Amino acid sequence: MRRLIALTLVALGLSAGVAHARGVGIGAFAGMSAPVLQEDVAKGNMFGIRVPVNLVPLFTVEPYYASAALGEATETVAGVDYTREGFDEKAYGVNALLTMGGPVQFYPFAGVGQTSLKRTGFDDSFTTFNFGLGLGISPAPKFTLHLRGELQTVVDGEASRKFGNVTVGASYALFSMP
Repeated sequence: MRRLIALTLVALGLSAGVAHARGVGIGAFAGMSAPVLQEDVAKGNMFGIRVPVNLVPLFTVEPYYASAALGEATETVAGVDYTREGFDEKAYGVNALLTMGGPVQFYPFAGVGQTSLKRTGFDDSFTTFNFGLGLGISPAPKFTLHLRGELQTVVDGEASRKFGNVTVGASYALFSMP
């Protein structure tokens, strides 16, 4: 059911946005994902793609796909060291950005999506909420470099896992309308 809701949100974001979009682009990013207050997993690399759809001058909807390979962690319990492998994380969803500025953009963003966490003995999908701040610098028309920091919350009923993500990326405006 959660997967259906997330897919519906992404489809609505894409279909409604493209029908009346002022611009559509494509982007890629890479960076680091670090667990927040979790001792059973370590930081790891992440990468993904984004499709920014500019609806009105200050508002952008951005479907995304991200993948992270979190590192293994060693915990000591009663004097015995236990090593647990890290998660393979796959996430997709949609962000809403409030973009301000011209060649230099500052934007807060928030999003919702679906995240799958897998490792030996564990394989489950959860609803994800994320928010953060981004900085975009456009050195040439249609091309923008991005730096983002975000907090990602993967919710499982009453509990959650949180990750701090820092990414750099680039996007290219495929088309834009006045």
